[in-house]
Amino acid sequence: MFRNIGVIACSLFLALGVHASPPAAIPYRFTNVRIGGGGYVSGLLFHPSMRGLYYARTDVGGAYRWDHEHGRWRPLTDWIAAKDENLFGIDSFAVDPSDPQWLYLAAGMYTSPQAGDAAILRSHDQGRSFQRVELPFRLGGNELGRGNGERLAVDPNDGHVLFLGSRDAGLWRSDDHGAHWTRVTGFPAVATSPSASASNAWRTQPIGIVFVVFDPASGRRGQPTPVIYAGVSTRQTSLFRSSDGGRSWSAVPGQPVGLRPSHMQRASDGDYYLSYGDEPGPDTMNDGALWRWQPAGNRWTDITPIPRHGKPLGFGWGDVAVAPSDPRVLVASTHHRYTPHDLLFRSTDRGAHWTEVFAHSVFDRRGVPWTVEHTPHWMTSVAIDPFDPDHVIFVTGYGLWSTRDMGRLDAGGEVHWTFADRGLEETVPLGLISPPQGAHLLSALGDLDGYRHDDLDVATLQFQAPPRYANSEAIDYAGLRPERIVRSGYLREPFGPAVRAAWSADGGRHWQAFASEPPEGDGAGSIAWTADGDGVLWAPRNAKHVYLTHDFGRNWQPVAGLPGGVKVLGDRIDPRRCYAFDPRTGALYASRDGGAGFTPLAGEFGAAARGHDHVQLQAAPGAAGVLYLAARDLPLTRGDDTGRVRQMLPGIAGVDAFGFGKPAPGRRSPVLFVAGRYGRQQGLFRSLDGGRHWQRINDAAHQYGRISALTGDPRVFGRVYLATGGRGIVYGEPGESAP
Repeated sequence: MFRNIGVIACSLFLALGVHASPPAAIPYRFTNVRIGGGGYVSGLLFHPSMRGLYYARTDVGGAYRWDHEHGRWRPLTDWIAAKDENLFGIDSFAVDPSDPQWLYLAAGMYTSPQAGDAAILRSHDQGRSFQRVELPFRLGGNELGRGNGERLAVDPNDGHVLFLGSRDAGLWRSDDHGAHWTRVTGFPAVATSPSASASNAWRTQPIGIVFVVFDPASGRRGQPTPVIYAGVSTRQTSLFRSSDGGRSWSAVPGQPVGLRPSHMQRASDGDYYLSYGDEPGPDTMNDGALWRWQPAGNRWTDITPIPRHGKPLGFGWGDVAVAPSDPRVLVASTHHRYTPHDLLFRSTDRGAHWTEVFAHSVFDRRGVPWTVEHTPHWMTSVAIDPFDPDHVIFVTGYGLWSTRDMGRLDAGGEVHWTFADRGLEETVPLGLISPPQGAHLLSALGDLDGYRHDDLDVATLQFQAPPRYANSEAIDYAGLRPERIVRSGYLREPFGPAVRAAWSADGGRHWQAFASEPPEGDGAGSIAWTADGDGVLWAPRNAKHVYLTHDFGRNWQPVAGLPGGVKVLGDRIDPRRCYAFDPRTGALYASRDGGAGFTPLAGEFGAAARGHDHVQLQAAPGAAGVLYLAARDLPLTRGDDTGRVRQMLPGIAGVDAFGFGKPAPGRRSPVLFVAGRYGRQQGLFRSLDGGRHWQRINDAAHQYGRISALTGDPRVFGRVYLATGGRGIVYGEPGESAP
């Protein structure tokens, strides 16, 4: 009975939301909480004819353009909305050498069947605005081989013509600046064969064609270039050439086999340089080589800086860049050389001799102190400025390093590197809290553990180790003792001990691991305090039970009445009250004995979310037993732990994330923030009066894909923190001083 009532009520308010008048728009300023990079930059691209114009692409955080005037990166894809979050993975990009206004992005994060569509995003104003062109196949901007490239290329003699090497659908061509695409039927079938795929722990993934390179000298301006090269990620014959503008293709004779090509660069003297690995990267690579190919005479020369001597090196090669202004100058990077670390090499004689760069380098880590714990790795792209061969940039799994004095190496001097990530924030936040005292923001992050931010514009060191986690997945504070913080994650060696949850008694300044873990599970998972900071509930990943401790992990007791896999939370006021919910099924649970035992939440409120996914439950910040419930296809609902629905908030038709902030001046209700849908309008919204009226606080340029979590600041009216899927932590503040 209760379930039917809940469904009817939800349907009614969904219908009301569809016809509700649009909410008033309130101007907000959005910017990143400064961490200073943090994610894998999968590609770099200098424009060959315009000084100071270059771009970066990322696997989950979209694309960026360098702003030379202000010395920072400008994000170009923050306009992507939640329903198109798959487009934040940029599998390749290209510029038109003859027109610096053109920029093309091959956007699509995954090739799996459940992934969203892929598209070409084309811009004729350097990425300030885009037109979207749907593709009939998927791309893999966050899959294996994403550091290869570039698989998208513009004809340097005729900017109307583009080629795109797909992962599982062969080679494609456009003759109208990317507006329409047709498949090149004459390309060899190896591009879609099993040999052009690779496997990791997740699944086997298609890699396909990883680069397309034009030979501009073979044609003339205004006409399509006849000679084109394309490389397939296979250990078989992999490099193919067309002499008729892409209609027919044949294998380049004499090429090396047994390794996969990842990059091909043309030198100004007409020679080509290729990097190879046994795997496409970036996950792993155990062997590789660098080759120089001279088309005149079809001469292949192995120029690998560290000779193989007929056996695998134990690592591969990421990229080999050639200076556009001097064909003798090369820079090459190793890949997956973790012992002791990856290397960068430079040659001034076309690869006949090499100098190891990092042995003569100084890294400036001021402003980004957390990078002291990282050495360059995943260096799958290296770029040399076409206007300044001393300006070199290489990517890593955590950002970009740049130098402007590479030439000092020739005289025995030191090369100076700076972490060039101002404005490029590509972390994936997994949890955010803003306690009522102490630091304004504490975060749990993928790959980088987590941060305490007293100043949102200053990059800080990660949470003090030990322990140090690769991922912190959950973070919480105790409602009545907000200086007590707890987090769970995955261990990152060598920071042990091997307990995957930690707590702090001073607001996250210092941490100590729990004494032990529950007897089952894989760590991480959901973790929460009781309101008084005396008990901790932990639902480890892959555990069949939830566990409770009152002595910081010396003893754990299984909680009665809860399955594994749930999210746990404590009431913010009453330490006896705790809650749990299953985000996959919508099942809700409540405890009145401090978390020792739970029962299913009864009544209309307990039934409202059953059968729905992406369910969220939060305890109200200022009232015991008051709960807020939401899902992507349900309105925001306020109820209590007796199962009673107190209010179904009008207008909001679906919620990706929600949270609470400081009440507006003269009001008592906390500000409600929602990322979701008001009627059919997707956006970010706030309510100053408990959900009776709503205001939109973002615009079409500030969407940030799917917001996975958010929280308001309980001490700063109007401030909201957003957890994005790859654009780091974003915070917004109102443009007005008062509501």
